[in-house]
Amino acid sequence: MAEEKEEAISFNDLGVNEQLVEACDSLGWKTPTKIQIEAIPPALEGKDIIGLAQTGSGKTGAFAIPIIQSLLEKEQAFFACVLSPTRELAIQIAEQFEALGSGIGLKCVVLVGGVDLAQQSILLGKRPHIVVATPGRLVDHLSNTKGFSLRALKYLVLDEADRLLNEDFEKAIDEILSVIPRERRTYLFSATMTKKVKKLQRACLRNPIKIEAASKYSTVDTLKQQYCFVAAKFKECYLVFILTEKPESTCMVFTRTCDATGLLAYLLRNLGFRAIPISGHMSQPKRLGALNKFKSGECNILICTDVASRGLDIPSVDVVINYDIPMNSKDYIHRVGRTARAGRAGVAISLINQYEMEWYLQIEKLIDKKLPKYPAEQDEVLQLLERVTEAKRISQMKINETGGKKRRRGGEGDGEEEIEKYLSRNKGNKGKSFKTAKRR
Repeated sequence: MAEEKEEAISFNDLGVNEQLVEACDSLGWKTPTKIQIEAIPPALEGKDIIGLAQTGSGKTGAFAIPIIQSLLEKEQAFFACVLSPTRELAIQIAEQFEALGSGIGLKCVVLVGGVDLAQQSILLGKRPHIVVATPGRLVDHLSNTKGFSLRALKYLVLDEADRLLNEDFEKAIDEILSVIPRERRTYLFSATMTKKVKKLQRACLRNPIKIEAASKYSTVDTLKQQYCFVAAKFKECYLVFILTEKPESTCMVFTRTCDATGLLAYLLRNLGFRAIPISGHMSQPKRLGALNKFKSGECNILICTDVASRGLDIPSVDVVINYDIPMNSKDYIHRVGRTARAGRAGVAISLINQYEMEWYLQIEKLIDKKLPKYPAEQDEVLQLLERVTEAKRISQMKINETGGKKRRRGGEGDGEEEIEKYLSRNKGNKGKSFKTAKRR
């Protein structure tokens, strides 16, 4: 009965004004999600919020709607600041703010690394309502951009808060908290509650309302999770085998290092797959370009590090493959949360070698599940060994010739030119897979 009642709730019922209800409707948000149902009413009452919810649960709407509604009551420049751990997530948050506020002239600026500081300073000079930023770049502007301050800030949001509180961002977060008003509303959203999140809660929230829209470390019921125990030297073979079994699927393949994303992308392209890498070694325009190619379907395999494990709005991912098991078991939750979103079915497959078994056991303990094996006969998999070994050799040569030199000169060793050549050669060839080629 409770579930039926929840389905009948509308944005109007939550206290959202008619203008924003229409904006939600135009975005296809017909009914609020669980986190929105629980977070929006207390937020509209002026409460601080701690929201714990799975990836893909509608967290951005849960904080953007109350902020915009409050802005409508009293318009002000630099009204709200949203902090994000990654550039891509910051851009997507800004896009949702702009879409919700398109009918009221809402102005939003994104402050992230990899983009010219002077250009961003010009945008800040136009006095936007909302600032969405990565912590380091926001500190750069607070220190160096004349006339810019957040002394009148009314709302602070920390999205993916557990990641914002790691060592990379700690100093920048402290600096930001020291220069913004204490009298403000603060929203803290995270998929997981860690000790550091609790510490921040005590430091900068006042009598917050805590909302848990999911169990602490759960995965959704529509996600089919499996593992495959492999010898380390055959990992690429198993990856190729799994991808040939799913030729029409959109796949995200997670690796531990930036270098591995490039190597695997080259290797898979040499075998006829439409794969593209995204990692911290790439410039911001190239990272966004790779993401757009994946979202548009031009490439159906995204090889990525954990830079892509959180917040990215890619609703149609069918399969997540953990080529490398994450050392932090909580990162597994974020990775597999890229699929099985909004009630869709999804598959997550983890390739595990003997050196990673300890990390894998930590994951099983975290999710309180013993995962079944992925059906892959080694004899069948190793039929691919010769071709995969040759593709890897060619890929390593190409990286040695181009990528290494470029990265030493300026951090651009992502093989973008080779990707463009590959895509232009394979236009109109999307249906072909390595499996088809193998049979020939």
